[in-house]
Amino acid sequence: MIPEDRLHQILQRFEYIEAAMSQGTGDIAALGREYSELKPVIDQIRAYQDLLSQIGDAEAMLADPDMRELAEEELPDLKSQLPEAEEALQISLLPKDSADKGSAILEIRPGTGGDEASLFAGDLLRMYQRYAEARGWKFEMIELAETELGGVKEAIANISGDGVFARMKFESGVHRVQRVPETESGGRIHTSAATVAVLPEAQNVDIEIAANDIRIDTMRASGAGGQHVNTTDSAVRITHIPSGIVVTSSEKSQHRNREIAMNVLKARLYDMERQKLHDERSASRKSQVGSGDRSERIRTYNFPQGRMTDHRINLTLYKLDAIMGGDLDDIVDALISDHQAALLAEMEG
Repeated sequence: MIPEDRLHQILQRFEYIEAAMSQGTGDIAALGREYSELKPVIDQIRAYQDLLSQIGDAEAMLADPDMRELAEEELPDLKSQLPEAEEALQISLLPKDSADKGSAILEIRPGTGGDEASLFAGDLLRMYQRYAEARGWKFEMIELAETELGGVKEAIANISGDGVFARMKFESGVHRVQRVPETESGGRIHTSAATVAVLPEAQNVDIEIAANDIRIDTMRASGAGGQHVNTTDSAVRITHIPSGIVVTSSEKSQHRNREIAMNVLKARLYDMERQKLHDERSASRKSQVGSGDRSERIRTYNFPQGRMTDHRINLTLYKLDAIMGGDLDDIVDALISDHQAALLAEMEG
């Protein structure tokens, strides 16, 4: 059972926010954010309380001979809805990741496997691009270095939209592929890998970067994959001296490049802070969805069998073509559900 006093406190807070907003008092922007965060929780609380009220009314009707038969019909159905309503309410009450609602920066790099790893990195990039398009998100390339065979040496993209990080954050880790490379004449299956990092965008977070902590270099820019050469010194490379992080951006506008590179640098520093906090909290336990460690193998894509396996939740799907075409919702939904189950178990424990 969920403590009634906790639900009462949340309802009281929501009523206060509604009153303050209607009267125009307080920090309207902050109140608006809190209102939008609380509204889904309030809807679940009211639905749960309404169900309890209906059960109470039906139980009271049992004492009335004229209404008893109707009540006996209604009660089993009403009570059968209670576990689902309780779980939905508990999930809405779980602690929220402040970065979930925002955009994300996606980084993909080939791992072991030479040319085949680079080609697979390119396949992953297209997979995420199609997924973003299917969800109505904006997918914007920041940096793309390609190989002569059309593979990817490094890809950095900004994915913007509502709730991007919440659905993309479990993609961080090592993705492994098993398939026969096009260059393989003997038909042997090769195994290679690519690493994916999904970083929350740090725009709404105070990341202080001291001017003397960074070095900014300008250099001659070439287009993505060297397709065209921009003859002005517009490309920007920012080195964060304390951490050793290096970020480059090669758009045509030097001003835009500084802005893009600083955003990526902030995202990486913000991610480092989040990882540090996560590691401290996870010192005594390991989350069921995985530690989020970039070196952890999270998924295998087996082309001969048309199979994708996510090792963190033992999920296997035999629809690899659809997945590589950007159909990721079944995987993402399963990972989110598993993460929520782990959080609920943690709270109950």
